[in-house]
This record gives sequence, structure tokens and C-alpha cells, in this order.
Amino acid sequence: MEEKIKYEEAVRQLEEIVRKMESNELDIDQLSEQLKTAKRLFKLCKDRLTMTDEEIKKILEDDK
Repeated sequence: MEEKIKYEEAVRQLEEIVRKMESNELDIDQLSEQLKTAKRLFKLCKDRLTMTDEEIKKILEDDK
């Protein structure tokens, strides 16, 4: 499911999870699920940033 969301939405969801964790809004079961979600969102963001970085480098190399 997260694969189809935009980078900005993934970051927003991560920020919301962090906010809930910092304010102790999650019980232990919710915390476990939210951490799993955060891990998937973090990987998605990291992968998108890596892919974008590679694309930018390729574009800049093509201009040389």
C-alpha cells in the first residue's frame, strides 16, 4: 500500500507516528504496529531519495 503514496505523504505519516510516540498516545500494541509502519515508510523514503539522486547524477553526466 505505501508503495503508491507520494514521498511527501510518507514523510507526513512518519512525522505523525513520531508525534504520537513522543506524546505517549500509543499503547504497546499500537506502538508495535506503528513501528512496523514507520519502518516501511522510512525504507520507501530512503529508496525514493536514492533513486532520485541516481537520476539526477545521470542527467548531469549526460550534459557533460
